[in-house]
Amino acid sequence: MLAGFEIPFVFALLALVFVLFMTERFPPDVVALGSVVILLLTGILDTDEFLTVFSNGAPIAIAMMFILSSALENTGCLEVIGKVLTRLAGKSFLLALVSVMIIALVASAFMNNTPVVIVLTPLIISIARSVGVASSKMLIPLSFAAIFGGMTTLIGTSTNLLVNGVAVSHNLPAIHMFEMTLPGLILASVGMCYMLLAGRFLLPSRHSLAGLLDNQPKRQFIAELMIPQQSRYIDQTIAETGLDTEKTNVLDVIRGHWSLRHALGHTKLRAGDRVVVETNAGELLHLKENGEIHFKPSEDPTVEGISAEATVTMEGSIAPDSSFIGKRIETIALRRKYGLYVLAVHRNDTDIKKDFDRIVLRFGDTLLLEGSAEGVARLMADGDLINLSEPQEQPVRKEKAPIALLTLIAVVGLAAFNVMPIAGLALAGAVVVIMTGCVDTDRAYKSIDWNILFLIFGMLGFSMAMEKTGAALWLVQEIIGLVDGYSPMVILGVVYVLTWIMTETISNNAVAVLIAPIAIALADQLGFDSRPFLMAVMFAASASFSTPIGYQTNTFVYSAGGYKFTDFMKVGLPLNIIFAVVATYIIPMFFPF
Repeated sequence: MLAGFEIPFVFALLALVFVLFMTERFPPDVVALGSVVILLLTGILDTDEFLTVFSNGAPIAIAMMFILSSALENTGCLEVIGKVLTRLAGKSFLLALVSVMIIALVASAFMNNTPVVIVLTPLIISIARSVGVASSKMLIPLSFAAIFGGMTTLIGTSTNLLVNGVAVSHNLPAIHMFEMTLPGLILASVGMCYMLLAGRFLLPSRHSLAGLLDNQPKRQFIAELMIPQQSRYIDQTIAETGLDTEKTNVLDVIRGHWSLRHALGHTKLRAGDRVVVETNAGELLHLKENGEIHFKPSEDPTVEGISAEATVTMEGSIAPDSSFIGKRIETIALRRKYGLYVLAVHRNDTDIKKDFDRIVLRFGDTLLLEGSAEGVARLMADGDLINLSEPQEQPVRKEKAPIALLTLIAVVGLAAFNVMPIAGLALAGAVVVIMTGCVDTDRAYKSIDWNILFLIFGMLGFSMAMEKTGAALWLVQEIIGLVDGYSPMVILGVVYVLTWIMTETISNNAVAVLIAPIAIALADQLGFDSRPFLMAVMFAASASFSTPIGYQTNTFVYSAGGYKFTDFMKVGLPLNIIFAVVATYIIPMFFPF
């Protein structure tokens, strides 16, 4: 259908995919699969060819490692890590920072680093408060340390498993469990030294979202005021009633089962309306005496009893598997289900205090909520939000912890001795933790990040199209023309920097799938061993420090720490440059050309 134009068409489609990734207009997995649909419709790929990507062992291994990580979390292993961290931190900021980074690094070497960061974040916020620093001084180091740890083992991050899958699909020897450990530890040590000696001084002191309420009295109440018959407030707007004052904040007007919050400015009150206000105890008593509203059941059976209860304010971050993702705030019905009110939304470096009901929620968005402690507890139990205000006690199966730990040790040990490919071992491990009750089936399936898996499948299909059309070979030949005459170390550095720059703007997994086959072809064309080039791709695709969008742990702490985009640039760009130099120098020491 596109005879003679396949290569330019594929590159044009690739450019479109990158633009859509960066603009975030559509989810990355939808963009990747959409590009495959275009390739199928144009005949560049046929269906049978594309279906072979589902036989790639890497996505299966990644999915099973999500389940193993969930089992460790569900049996309280991460809770133990958190308690150890709290004891080690003491009252010293430097000691706390060292403890946080070491524990995150070690934990992330053997389980998915995203749940490590998610579980430890509330603890880090609490520890930061206890040592007298802003949480923003510790959350970027937490994310970076988790990335460092992921570089040290095959199962440390999905990127490593993907590069291994690409190697196996190109008939190269599989990457062993600890094959990258020594160079990975050198890079991790360099990263730790940088953060402790220089990076920590570049970290900002940012106030979290809850700081928006610092000017309010500590003990506030939310009350629902019933507008009775004959009230002079009937047919008046909120402004005309005088209810909204410096000390009393009108949050909502509820008519029947509907919230009129979006139209507070011009809504005229009716009998039976409930006005939700936030104020202190003195103002509540004053409102009670004015006779125009009701707080409690009256003799009139048509008047509903209204409650006033002490409230709590908490920050909650949208979890990776939250059912809120892709929904507007006005449709998730927090008031109806939990009696909670959204006071503000934080996204990236923007605090949105008004007109946010129609915002479509994303992973990492932070909501500032207020309501009863019981409502907060029920919301946290449902798992859609992660409580950033304080560590949450979760029901755990502590008696199953030894099984979960032994299963992980068995998977790692057997993989180290090449008893079976990692995909088969991870599958066996996942079955064991489910059958032994370390994690139930529903939670196991929910723990899998299906968005990442379908992104991988889509990008594997795109990578296949690049190889089939010759686009990958053309790109390799162009690169060879640019680096002709340079030493292999310089060429290795070019591959590393190209991968690093791309992974700062789009998903690290997508970059690994695209660049790894090109790196293999480049090494073959130049007559070098492909191993050092694969290692460069593996390390560089994980080394996302300069932006909050290239790596999921960065995205999570971005909102939780109240960071600005430029904060990552200030702290992360020097680290990226250091990593590029060190990695280019040490990789050939362990993996000769």
